[in-house]
Amino acid sequence: MVLDQLHILAAGHHQEIMQVLHRLINGRENWTGKVVASTEEAITACSEAPYHILLLCAGIPEADAAVIKERLAALQPHIIIIRHFGGGSGLLESEIRAALDAHQIQLR
Repeated sequence: MVLDQLHILAAGHHQEIMQVLHRLINGRENWTGKVVASTEEAITACSEAPYHILLLCAGIPEADAAVIKERLAALQPHIIIIRHFGGGSGLLESEIRAALDAHQIQLR
């Protein structure tokens, strides 16, 4: 599959980190994204718009991650879920590229 635009949703509890992620995601030419602060906001966002990738990061506990994964299986079964622990733009890009490669998805 080849995409013109990669739609990313990032869910996390640490506001400062999430602001940086929002800037990094939306600063890329062919990435666009939204940042949410809770499990329920992530589920709501996925019920309102399609995303290719969900980043679970910045304080989302494993129990909440399990709930999100279960709910998204019905809402958006093809979404790629990445557990992102930070580390700057280079790590974020590497994680996303590896996930896209694993799912045979390319960006133009």
